[in-house]
Amino acid sequence: MKKLRTIVLLLMAVTIASTLFAQQSPAKWSFTTKQVNDSVTDLILNCKLPSGWHIYSQKTKGTEMPIEFKFKKSNAYQRMGGVKEPRYLALYDKYAKDTTRYFQGNVTFHQKVKVKTDKDFKVNGVVTFQLCEKGSCIPPEDVKYAFSVKGNPNAKGVEKIVEQEETETATTTATTVSQTKPTTTQQSTEQEEDFKHRSFIAVFFISLVAGLLTLITPCVFPMIPMTISFFLKGNKTKRQGRRQAYFFGFSIVFIFAVLGLLLTLLLGKDAMYTISTHWIPNTLFFVIFMVFALSFFGLFEITMPSSWVNKSDQQSDKGGFLGSFFIALTTVLVSFSCTGPILGAALVEMASGSNNSFVFFVSMLGFAIGFALPFTLLAMFPNVIKNMKSGSWLNSVKIVFGFLELALGLKFLSMADLSANWGLLSRTTYLCLWIVIFLMLGFYLIGKLKFKGDSELKEISVIRLFLSIVSFSFAIYMIPGLWGAPLKTISGYLPPITTQEYNIEKIIVENGGTGTNTATIGDFPAQRKYADKLDSHVPLGFHAFFDLDEAKAYAKKVNKPLFIDFTGKSCANCREMETSVWTDVQVKKMLQNDYVMVCLFADENTINLDEKDWVKTSDGNIIKTLGRKNLNYQISAFHANAQPLYVLMDSNGNLLTKKPQPYDKNISNFVSFLQEGLTNFKK
Repeated sequence: MKKLRTIVLLLMAVTIASTLFAQQSPAKWSFTTKQVNDSVTDLILNCKLPSGWHIYSQKTKGTEMPIEFKFKKSNAYQRMGGVKEPRYLALYDKYAKDTTRYFQGNVTFHQKVKVKTDKDFKVNGVVTFQLCEKGSCIPPEDVKYAFSVKGNPNAKGVEKIVEQEETETATTTATTVSQTKPTTTQQSTEQEEDFKHRSFIAVFFISLVAGLLTLITPCVFPMIPMTISFFLKGNKTKRQGRRQAYFFGFSIVFIFAVLGLLLTLLLGKDAMYTISTHWIPNTLFFVIFMVFALSFFGLFEITMPSSWVNKSDQQSDKGGFLGSFFIALTTVLVSFSCTGPILGAALVEMASGSNNSFVFFVSMLGFAIGFALPFTLLAMFPNVIKNMKSGSWLNSVKIVFGFLELALGLKFLSMADLSANWGLLSRTTYLCLWIVIFLMLGFYLIGKLKFKGDSELKEISVIRLFLSIVSFSFAIYMIPGLWGAPLKTISGYLPPITTQEYNIEKIIVENGGTGTNTATIGDFPAQRKYADKLDSHVPLGFHAFFDLDEAKAYAKKVNKPLFIDFTGKSCANCREMETSVWTDVQVKKMLQNDYVMVCLFADENTINLDEKDWVKTSDGNIIKTLGRKNLNYQISAFHANAQPLYVLMDSNGNLLTKKPQPYDKNISNFVSFLQEGLTNFKK
């Protein structure tokens, strides 16, 4: 969901704003039989999966849960081998160091049986599977089936059909857990995607849209006549012109793809995590966004060196395929002042939410195709250009992008502020800035503000009116947040509510009142390791430890299970879970009363460990900071390095659920997760 909100926020001023809520249907199973001959019957198990969801193969060997078929063994039939499955999709799991094997769409499994009786009978059983999407999974499901099978007239009758359970699976899962390194069969969180949760397909299409948007910018749109004129001159046939147009589009994609590949090779997975959490890259992103914003507002123009552009333009005069390549290069260089900010916004957002450097290549490829597609189509059909007119609207689009760059840039400043513990940008200050930015954007859209290059606005178009309503409404929506309203829709983009300067509920609690998030502290120790620096990052009403060993000792004392929260100070998805899920009445009650919470901040690298707490990794490196220690524990024990990740454990280190809970805003799933842990703890 985070990536969808990113699109809405980024493109609010140039697209029709809408809120998308994806309602996924459960998997649909159907069971039929096909009689091969009198003695052999094919049992057909078909599963129709919702769009975007998947189940795992029997042969998967990663951390995910394989599909499992259980048959009631009977002397009426004999299975002929195991369950046959179709060809699976494969994705390498770098943490499990094996290949994840899964299915999407319509999946059909087959089990042939040899009929050993002349009487009709039933084959009963259960299929156990887990339905997952983008790192979020629903609890494992058991679906019972019963096949009606015709008897074999050539077989002797069986006096009594006796059944017993038989399990068919290609993977055995471990259930015992050690204290230092738990073993778990959890679904892989698939953090190679998104953002907290983002697939390469989604990254590709977000970048594709960003590339398409560049067409309406003031330094790209005027390039259209120049580019098309190249394809109208010197071509003997229409076929040759189109072939050159294809090559022109391919050249643009090639140029961007090479750049993306270079970034992929230069940056590894550790760089991805650093980009998303460390204050230095986030500060750099903030500066870049501000520079782009000032450029859009007309303070200066960002351009490539003129010598590069001139040399490329000279080469394009040679014509042919070589000329097509250099006209493509010229187009890329000349349009950089407008494509740079849009590409930067898309690319930075992709990188900051992913832990796989391959995201750079996918992003650049998607952007390049989106950027090249309009030029290629116009080169193929040049007569269309007669209906396209430029004008002052191009400058308006640039100014709108400038306001959005300001708003998005503050997100990275907030992440840097939280990571470095500067305390510069509280939630109140952040909201004030966003409210002012979107109010000014609204005033600009209705013509009350003017910038360099704007023409006189004599009347307001329907599009400008609609976008101004969106901008003003968004600003008004944020105003209650100044007094502590959670603002769940954008909570992932805001500093944590614990940084709120004026919070009505907090004031009520501190003055002896009963705020809705109030919890009874009881004998919860006030003196806890690292509490002086991290208590302020725990949501109001919850009390947590920040050292696992200390939390285990307390959990043993009060006879409660542990709720381990792998989180981060700058983790947007963590804030969303705390705002949208933890505040649910049932969830809040269970977390406050039934569990001992321990928050392990994976990005807290300003706290140095005592020498006795240093950790030596498998590759011989020494970990000396709290954040690196927590992250190393999460990766080595649970094969995931993205936050949030929730683990339920007893005081001896034994896991209480089949798998940890990743980012999932479905409250019922989270409640089931907590209840499963309590049930197993009581056992």
